[in-house]
Amino acid sequence: MLLLSEIFFSFVVLFGVATLLFNYGRNYLQPFGFQHANVWRLNIVAGQGDKMARAQLVDVLRQVRALPGVLDITLTSDNTPFRFNTSNTSYVNGTRKATDVDCYDADDRYASTLGVKLRAGRWFEARDDAAAHRPAIISQNTSDALFGPGTSAVGRLFRSDNPFGRDTLRDYQVIGVVDNVRAGGDFASATPSAWIRQQPQDTARSESASVLMRVAPGQGAALEQRIVRTVASLTRQWSTQVYSLEKDRVDKLKPTLAPLAALALIAIFLVVNVALGLFGMLWYTISQRRAEIGLRRAMGATGPGISRQFLGEMMVLTTLGVLGGVLLAAQFPLLGAFGVAPQVYGVAMLVATGVIFVLTALCAWQPSRLAAAIQPAAALREE
Repeated sequence: MLLLSEIFFSFVVLFGVATLLFNYGRNYLQPFGFQHANVWRLNIVAGQGDKMARAQLVDVLRQVRALPGVLDITLTSDNTPFRFNTSNTSYVNGTRKATDVDCYDADDRYASTLGVKLRAGRWFEARDDAAAHRPAIISQNTSDALFGPGTSAVGRLFRSDNPFGRDTLRDYQVIGVVDNVRAGGDFASATPSAWIRQQPQDTARSESASVLMRVAPGQGAALEQRIVRTVASLTRQWSTQVYSLEKDRVDKLKPTLAPLAALALIAIFLVVNVALGLFGMLWYTISQRRAEIGLRRAMGATGPGISRQFLGEMMVLTTLGVLGGVLLAAQFPLLGAFGVAPQVYGVAMLVATGVIFVLTALCAWQPSRLAAAIQPAAALREE
């Protein structure tokens, strides 16, 4: 029972670690869906007790865009890629629903600045000023959730499902569908996303603004200083901080790697201890069964036969322990737990099973050799 318990819990731990590693690895290999290289984030803040008007902010951004080295610039919401800041909601289309959709404010230059790729339709344009419904761009996974896989979403309507939102009764019209995006970082999965067009005639005033800016390769501190001085010279009270999306990506990566590395170390420590326990228990079992081994050898059993006996017993116990672990692990893909793809769970189960069988075989190999080397006379001398 102790061996079965050790094998069972070792399988469960290995299955959990393998699931995390394969899921993160699968996400890591997927494209981001946008080009973050050479993109900077500007955080513009109005003076204390002051608010910035949209028209004034647009004029400031026009001046910044005219600086040498600045290729494009866009005004967006605070939840820019790789930040610890999200804004999500749910959208509905009849009985279909897309939940936890990352919602971004975007203007007409967002796609060219961030390098978002269209699959169908178009991006926002000036002609959308007179649109009957507020224009929206959605990602492919949002389109699949709202309108069904393989169905064209361009031109169709959907609305917010947030009962407390001001736009609950407003219809949005899809004018474009883009590739899935992974704005959460290197190991994040592609989340449903939607970009809502900012209204150019918006007269709202805000205390801060988030801006994304694409710069020419090789730009650095000199351009940052010019940007800060330009904003200060035009507004006097406003302050500006400049960050790169690459730095935001690295900052988002650190808190993900730390617990993953700690979990991997714990799993390795556990597996090593289980291996030592299995090795010691088999060694003890052989010492307790010396008389049985000697009797079998005296009746004609060969050394390799004795060795195969102990290896076979260990494989039977391993199979029973792993079977219990597989029955538990199989519940995760059946229930769709944690939003992990069933293929990832399947690969994790295969890897955990293989590691456990290899581990127990290695632990049983040396004790089985010792059992095979026992001579009948030495084993039966004390009987």
